[in-house]
Amino acid sequence: MSGGAVQAVAFWVLAVAAVGFGVAVFAVDSMARATFALLASFLCAGVELLLIDLDYLGVLVVLMMIMEMLVMAVFMIMYMMNPAGLMPMTMLHNTRGALAISGAAFAVLAAGILTVPWPERRGRPPRDPAFALGESIMGPKMPVMMVIGLAILATMIATVVLATHRGRYDRDGEHPARGGPGPGEGGGRPARGGAEGGTG
Repeated sequence: MSGGAVQAVAFWVLAVAAVGFGVAVFAVDSMARATFALLASFLCAGVELLLIDLDYLGVLVVLMMIMEMLVMAVFMIMYMMNPAGLMPMTMLHNTRGALAISGAAFAVLAAGILTVPWPERRGRPPRDPAFALGESIMGPKMPVMMVIGLAILATMIATVVLATHRGRYDRDGEHPARGGPGPGEGGGRPARGGAEGGTG
């Protein structure tokens, strides 16, 4: 089998996998599982971009989706009343309306694929497609977006740190620096057979 045939087979396998993981987002019974199913779908789409030689977009999709979905999972673990969304729950809401909207959107997109003529290439591709894409999307605001990206990352890290009120040396909510018993000083649960339930 030639390289082009292998690439075509891989493309269609990844396409089917991306759709399957997308369906799994609404089939699983927890938010955490839905998050990782969506991550798998995006990863398949990112690898497909790599297969069609869109290296910059493929790597961008892979890196962005990994970070975004992992951050979402971390925040669900910290803040959801249903711990991490791991307990069974329904992922379907307003099924009739969702089916109508998704069916209409699919019909419009399919009609566009079949009826709208595909554009033809004009001119030659640029020397650096990644630079050209960044210029066309962001223009002169790219340095600003880089600074904002670092600020968002710092905000996420600070949020996680501030949300964790217990340190590594805390035992049952008490800290040695605040006068509570420390490790090995009676700060844990009473041992069996001790003063409360001794044999003597």
